[in-house]
Amino acid sequence: MAPYESDDSARAEEADDRFAGRHKAARYVVPVAVVGVAAATIGLVPALADSGDPDLPKVTAQQLIEKIAESDVQQLSGTVKISTDLGLPDLGGLESGLLSGAAGEHGGSSADPQSKLLELASGTHTLRVAADGPDRAKVSLLDDAAEYSVIHNGKDVWGYDSKSNEVFHSTSGESGQTGEGKAPHDVPATPKDFADEVLKSVDDTTSVTVDGTAHVAGRDAYKLVIKPRQSGTTVGAISIAVDAKTGLPLKFTLTPASGGAAVVDAGFTRVDFSRPSASTFAFTPPKGAKVTEGDDLKGGESKGDGRKDFEKALPKGHEDSADGLGGSKTVGEGWNTIVVLDTGGEGLPPGASGSTGNGDVDGFLNSLGDHVKGKFGSGTVFSTRLVNALITDDGKVYAGAVTKAALVKAADAAQ
Repeated sequence: MAPYESDDSARAEEADDRFAGRHKAARYVVPVAVVGVAAATIGLVPALADSGDPDLPKVTAQQLIEKIAESDVQQLSGTVKISTDLGLPDLGGLESGLLSGAAGEHGGSSADPQSKLLELASGTHTLRVAADGPDRAKVSLLDDAAEYSVIHNGKDVWGYDSKSNEVFHSTSGESGQTGEGKAPHDVPATPKDFADEVLKSVDDTTSVTVDGTAHVAGRDAYKLVIKPRQSGTTVGAISIAVDAKTGLPLKFTLTPASGGAAVVDAGFTRVDFSRPSASTFAFTPPKGAKVTEGDDLKGGESKGDGRKDFEKALPKGHEDSADGLGGSKTVGEGWNTIVVLDTGGEGLPPGASGSTGNGDVDGFLNSLGDHVKGKFGSGTVFSTRLVNALITDDGKVYAGAVTKAALVKAADAAQ
């Protein structure tokens, strides 16, 4: 089926009218959202598609965006496949140590969602999801011999790791609000989570078209395609399969400008819109399980947690944060937005251009690092297939879903 496209000028005007009031930061939210997704490195593999394209009434891109915005699915259950391809090298087991360290920051509980869900950073995984309104949601990460679940039931949020028989418990106010089909801590878990972030920022730096139809998880769907109009970004295109009946995004695919496999590919393999059983969201700690309460961790976190400072420094929603590593700012616009941080002149972490004494760390850093020079001086660019970061020798950090050349140009322009 040939693609059909809405009129660009009409689409831009309609999109501005609909989104400008709610999303003042449209100039940079899409790239920052992409950075956030890649930082969490949570992607979903393609949903199993039936053969043949369904014959559906034609719609414009604007109509399809509105259909997504108006979608009000309150109940669902289904299965999602998860995979990530950032082009990172084999860490030789280093990632396990990093995950263990992250768990240690939160009281040593392997069931804490904030550290456990980092396992989605690589490899292929299966998620089982369920939701019943805004106060009941469950996301289960299935392994060969174990299962990890996050359950939101009313005010309670539970995390359970069957492998270690550990439980983490907090209230929604402590652990972060959960919503329809979404895990705590704002971790994207379904195609809708990803689509919501991207659609916040439809503006004149973006081309939006409808590219035919598809079958996804047994459902008829339209294919919405979002492409940067700008050069210099590492994002090639984003495709969202939208359920023709409910408007729910069923599949989300982000492909890099360099081509090849998708970096983020989100899709249901099975979905059911009937109400899940109430027992789906019931949880009682198993006998003998170690239970960690969220209250026990308050005030015990390190004030010098650089990871949290970095998260604070990234723009969120409509705000620029002045917290974090010397504060932050953004340069550029649209898909070419670059987040700039100042570490206070510390430059590269010890060993980034030499030796840490840890072979795994050295191998990882050296495999990603590319030394560059310019008017700004010299530094090292750390690259993935989507997000690149330049760390200058005088402690500036330039990061975004842009090319290495764009980072060097931004650093030069700052002089």
